[in-house]
Amino acid sequence: MWRFISIRLLQAIPVLLAVITVTFFLVRVAPGGPFDSEKAVIPEVKAALEKQYRLDLPLFQQYTAYLGDLASGDFGPSFKYPGRSVNELIGAGLPVTAELGFYALLVAVLIGGLAGIIASLRPNTAQDYIPMSLAMIGICMPSFLLGPLMVLLFGIELEWLPVSGWGDIPGDKILPSITLGAGYAAYIARLSRAGMLEVMSQDYIRTARAKGLPEWQVVTKHALRGGLMPVVTFLGPAFAGLLAGSFVVETIFQIPGLGRFYVQAAFNRDYTMILGTTVFLSTLIVLFNLLSDIVAAWMNPRLRHQLGGAS
Repeated sequence: MWRFISIRLLQAIPVLLAVITVTFFLVRVAPGGPFDSEKAVIPEVKAALEKQYRLDLPLFQQYTAYLGDLASGDFGPSFKYPGRSVNELIGAGLPVTAELGFYALLVAVLIGGLAGIIASLRPNTAQDYIPMSLAMIGICMPSFLLGPLMVLLFGIELEWLPVSGWGDIPGDKILPSITLGAGYAAYIARLSRAGMLEVMSQDYIRTARAKGLPEWQVVTKHALRGGLMPVVTFLGPAFAGLLAGSFVVETIFQIPGLGRFYVQAAFNRDYTMILGTTVFLSTLIVLFNLLSDIVAAWMNPRLRHQLGGAS
């Protein structure tokens, strides 16, 4: 197992380096710069700012200097928030984004898992078709469309729930969490249905039924652990994807999280903020993928035995 973890971590290094390199040069070749504005900046002032942020150096020297800072865990200063570093901004926005991602994942697991299990119990019937059709709608409907629709219905027309903010008003976490988690709930529904159908056809399930066990015991005690295995392996990438995909939802509902900082950095051409957020989220994706593989190995004795033999 330790050998498996070490190999995965070593494989992550070139992946992260590629992400850093591509992002660094893409933001540099984009039109405009961090100190461009509608009002012309005095050339002397602009030159001083560029020197302060090392933008006067050749591009490759900027790249190597940034890698050196990154090796020590320093994402650099923000161009648009004087006196604040990217580390501070990420630290300020991450708790809100992580909380939103957790609630969205909870919504996705509860709704998607329950829908998939219910659909698998009676395949090719209305009990199967209805939740899977809703899951397909959830997959096809992006968050930038679902969010405004929910705001219009539950916030403006019915006036049941607040439509902006985070943590100030009771119930203000409901709409963002459902909006962000709906698409993942649809994927989890399809994964859990497929996993449960495969497990329910196994010999040990037929044996449990032949012993006269009630159907609910067959499902809960014998089928769930193996049937939900695809969902478990999906949870790590899903949570990382929820963190990285919260930008649109945070913008729609005016949530002061990491996503809003990233969107503002893109508009403001804040190079270091864009780079720091991208590298940070990429690292989280790699770590959550590794964590999901470890959990899957723990739940699957055969895979755990293979990893143990490999080590």
